[in-house]
Amino acid sequence: MATGTNIRTYFKETWHEGDVPIMQAADHGSWLGSTVFDGARFFDGVAPDLRAHCDRVNRSAEALMITPTVTTDEMVAIVWEGLSQYDPQTAVYIRPMYWALEGGEMGILPKAGATGFAICLEAIPLAPETRVTTLTRTRFRRPVLEDNVVNAKAGCLYPNNARMMAEAQSKGFLNALVADAVGNVAETASANIFMVKDGVVMTPVPNGTFLAGITRTRHMTNLRADGHEVVETTLTFDDFHGADEVFMTGNMMKVTPVTAFDDTSYQIGPITRRARELYWDWALSEK
Repeated sequence: MATGTNIRTYFKETWHEGDVPIMQAADHGSWLGSTVFDGARFFDGVAPDLRAHCDRVNRSAEALMITPTVTTDEMVAIVWEGLSQYDPQTAVYIRPMYWALEGGEMGILPKAGATGFAICLEAIPLAPETRVTTLTRTRFRRPVLEDNVVNAKAGCLYPNNARMMAEAQSKGFLNALVADAVGNVAETASANIFMVKDGVVMTPVPNGTFLAGITRTRHMTNLRADGHEVVETTLTFDDFHGADEVFMTGNMMKVTPVTAFDDTSYQIGPITRRARELYWDWALSEK
């Protein structure tokens, strides 16, 4: 079942109305999970960092040994063609995706050049400023490159994220703060994470266990330009218990304040609010 409404699908070099079938039962992506995707956003007539998201889906395909078939420039043009059918005030989630169609010997290794491609546009509202979340710890961790494709935005990674979130919700929280392989904080089950202590903005340093998101980078750039100190560093769970502010960042909702981590409570602080303001000021400047 679709997450959004008013869906348009680009498949086989043309746009279709609705949530059309794009994958067959024998496709490599169906039975071996060779799918990658990316997510961008359209709102108020702008699509911030669209090119970066389209570029990343091609890199994700290569990481999963799938042959990309659409250039970044072509993909951006196709997306804008599809978006022209939406009211500029409609918030749209933009999802380009690839999957392998065939495998080589024994079907495991994706066959070079045998690639499926589609773009799905869905009307999904942006989160209101009042939306907040709560976090708890989970026994599940982020994988490393030696045992999973953490250098791709790959569909096969998300069952691990889902069980993190399921465990958190079974404990009465909305999301999970997740450790890397050695026990330091990596991200949440659904987004990158920031904390603020004594006015300094901190976020886990990329260490190959999670995608350092495009929206994460945009917030860091905006906050630094606004005069805030932003540091990528190794952070522990105790660091988060001692934080003054905590917020999540991701493309789907941009900024989500965190009001609790286990038994630690937070207020929605000034830097969290400023991060949201700066993002919208920057995004709308793209007009």
